[in-house]
Amino acid sequence: MKETTSAAMPPCFEKWCQRFDEAFTHKAQKRGFRHYLKGLLGGSERKNLSQMASKVILLMG
Repeated sequence: MKETTSAAMPPCFEKWCQRFDEAFTHKAQKRGFRHYLKGLLGGSERKNLSQMASKVILLMG
C-alpha cells in the first residue's frame, strides 16, 4: 500500500485546493479537505473514510 504525502501529490495540487479555501472558515477545515483529497487520490486500495483517517493519524504521528 502506498503512503500519500504532500511530496506524492502533483505540483498543482495545492494551487487547485486553494480555489476552495473560501468555502472553509477554519484552517482545520482547509487541512482536512486537503487530507481527504490526498486520501482519495493516493495509492490506497480501499477508499473509505475510516481507513484514510487512520493513515492520516499515522502520518501526523
